[in-house]
Amino acid sequence: QVKLVESGGGLVQAGGSLRLSCAASGRTFSSYAMGWFRQAPGKEREFVSFISWGGSTTYYTDSVKGRFTISRDNAKNTVYLQMSNLKPEDTAVYYCNAGTYFSDAYYPESDYWGQGTQVTVSS
Repeated sequence: QVKLVESGGGLVQAGGSLRLSCAASGRTFSSYAMGWFRQAPGKEREFVSFISWGGSTTYYTDSVKGRFTISRDNAKNTVYLQMSNLKPEDTAVYYCNAGTYFSDAYYPESDYWGQGTQVTVSS
């Protein structure tokens, strides 16, 4: 089992920055690729970014490229999402997930989700 706890969300003005953290406990954190997803009110959960187990491969959805940076510290069992130049459309609950990176794709594990952290960007 992997338990994930997100933190770092909050209210920020457009153009501002936030850094989300996801702390993992349980089975070996470094063996998993990690992903960030978000869900806005009335919308389905969508993929934001992932990072491979060693950190050498990252991927971002087009809407956040150049503004968000994913990273991980396997010694601290933590993955981060640095968000800059935030826009009102980034408002959502952000979730981290432990999954698998295989054949240039990220596969989320259905049982390994955090509780989410709210990010609200005001215009």
